[in-house]
Amino acid sequence: MSTPFVKRRARPEPGSIPEALGMFAAEVRFYREIAPTVGVRVPACFSATEDDRGTLLELEDLTAWTPGADPVAVARLLAALHERWRSDAADRWPWLRRPGAAVDLVGSLFDSTWPAVARRTDCTPATFALGERLRGRLPAIVGDAATAGPLTLVHGDASMRNVRTSPDGEIALLDWEDVGVGPGLGDLAWLLVSSVSAPQWDDTIAAYGTSVGLRPALLAAVSQGILSYADSPDGSAEALGWLSRLDEAARRL
Repeated sequence: MSTPFVKRRARPEPGSIPEALGMFAAEVRFYREIAPTVGVRVPACFSATEDDRGTLLELEDLTAWTPGADPVAVARLLAALHERWRSDAADRWPWLRRPGAAVDLVGSLFDSTWPAVARRTDCTPATFALGERLRGRLPAIVGDAATAGPLTLVHGDASMRNVRTSPDGEIALLDWEDVGVGPGLGDLAWLLVSSVSAPQWDDTIAAYGTSVGLRPALLAAVSQGILSYADSPDGSAEALGWLSRLDEAARRL
């Protein structure tokens, strides 16, 4: 066996979003219970444990694979995952996180972060209008997104940073801390907002196969996009990338 990739997580801080969502324990359970039959390529798991100190995963090391993938291919992969577990995941794994978990914490974080974002010199009018639309309304917006389609197994953080492509074109999904049950369109919406350039949105949506319910899912994903934009330096290439994708979301909303 080659040297595994070791992922250690200490116990999350009390009151934090990772604690409220049980993120680290959920990834351990994913590799123990779901990964063997999930139906998409994920790193092989050699060990998945949890104790009083935190969690420990020993996984197949895919760092030699190319980061990211063709967004059209990722959309097709997500569609297959969602179709495989539609109307089945919630009963099979009742411990999976449900839509809207910790939304009050996330809403408070957004509302406290937004004033500083609104003052940024690089914030575009379209992104500013989106933030104003979200401020104070996140629980209701997330509630609408929870009804955007049938419940299925969702990755929860389907961005290109969690995707790898092998030399022969195989695509793997990494980092399952946000695994849960929800409408599959939530994964598609986050893929678009986090990772897909505006000219590729139509092809990516078409590859997924449906856009019915995408608007509420997209609005919920925008809140996470704005929080990620808030963490990027003013005027940086990273910030401008977030703004370009957020502006595309605004155009469609």
